[in-house]
Amino acid sequence: MIQEIRFQNFLSFRDEAVFSFEPSKDDPINRIVTMPDDTKLLRFAAVFGANASGKSNFLSVLDFLLNFWTRVPSRNDLSTRVSPFRLDKETPKQDSVFEIKFYVDGIRYWYKLELNSERVSGESLYFYESNRPTRIFWREYTDGQSVVKFNPAVVNLKVAEIDAINLNCWKNMSLFASMTKVNLHIESIDKVTRWINEKLMPGINRSTELSGYAKNRMLQDASFRDYLMSFTRQADLRISRIDVKETPVSLNESQLKVISKANFINEKQRAEILTKGFINDIQTDFVIRVKNARGEEEYILPESSQSAGTTRVIEIESAIHTILENQAFLAIDEVEASLHPSLLDFILDRFLKKENNESQLLVTTHYDPLLDTIDDLFGKDSVWFTEKKEDGNTELYPLTDFKGLKKLKSIRKSYKNGQFGAVPEIYV
Repeated sequence: MIQEIRFQNFLSFRDEAVFSFEPSKDDPINRIVTMPDDTKLLRFAAVFGANASGKSNFLSVLDFLLNFWTRVPSRNDLSTRVSPFRLDKETPKQDSVFEIKFYVDGIRYWYKLELNSERVSGESLYFYESNRPTRIFWREYTDGQSVVKFNPAVVNLKVAEIDAINLNCWKNMSLFASMTKVNLHIESIDKVTRWINEKLMPGINRSTELSGYAKNRMLQDASFRDYLMSFTRQADLRISRIDVKETPVSLNESQLKVISKANFINEKQRAEILTKGFINDIQTDFVIRVKNARGEEEYILPESSQSAGTTRVIEIESAIHTILENQAFLAIDEVEASLHPSLLDFILDRFLKKENNESQLLVTTHYDPLLDTIDDLFGKDSVWFTEKKEDGNTELYPLTDFKGLKKLKSIRKSYKNGQFGAVPEIYV
């Protein structure tokens, strides 16, 4: 589970921003999990703010880290893909900084990263055996080289093994990604790598198309398809069945040329595609049952004929079901997009009322009626805001920063009246 995220000089965030899943107080409404060290963590948080205030940029922090941790670049001179704050003369020349504290198997870890578009300037990982952190590895960029060092009290490696890691840990990649290139296993690092791969789901943006993940899951897992069918009936989507099948799609010469040079797939996948000359596409058909003068009939409609709301809700529910199963983390941008308010309430209610589960959900939204569910579905500690200042910098802050919340008749009305900021200034 994620405890805290700190970052600076990234997209619209010039100054350090801090987000925490720790509740500010014990509240029976808060959906919390207690860690072995007695740290309490929230399972849900929602970020409100005006358009272009930086909500999506905040979620991009997690997407960037996930991609950076797992991406193996094809060359050591490619960009790290980090995007610094660009509305200032100095910040593009400075490093972007990230810190994240999280729990793996009940143990707290602390990861730190400093980098620019060309290289990693610093990277380190700690874990907590007590209140004080113990360093596992640290990394520096000196004399034009990226050098990784290990704490011998935690990691027992031979000199030749450390040399092999340094040879493969290029300046534009993470240590976690470089470990996939060497045949070495370091228990404390392997645990974190598994957490990255198994507990952090790629974020869901405002797209309404079914992702490859959702389609693959439906294709391979009959029990998952059964679950989705049960959900669509409860959500009254009028779908009686979803059929999925793989269809080979031939690639032309120019497409094969792109695949041969692409750095977003691994060598095994590349070789397989180039040998076959095609890729497998997953075709999704929705079977709709209707009642008419002839009785009940079924008609097959392709995914392209479905409403944006139908595909969006199936995409979101597929992901939420997965994080509940795997007790993982998911971020959803503009969670209300293309969804009826009752359907959104239904989805969040099902997630939040799941007990004894370490899954976490972080959403951004413009849907201020969600604030009316405070002290019902979730507590005040779960509400955050983003506000864009005149200098272009985004500020991120929690609702609990404000005093006198108990005296307010309506959090929602107070928000709409501008009491917490994070609303558009509309000039008439």
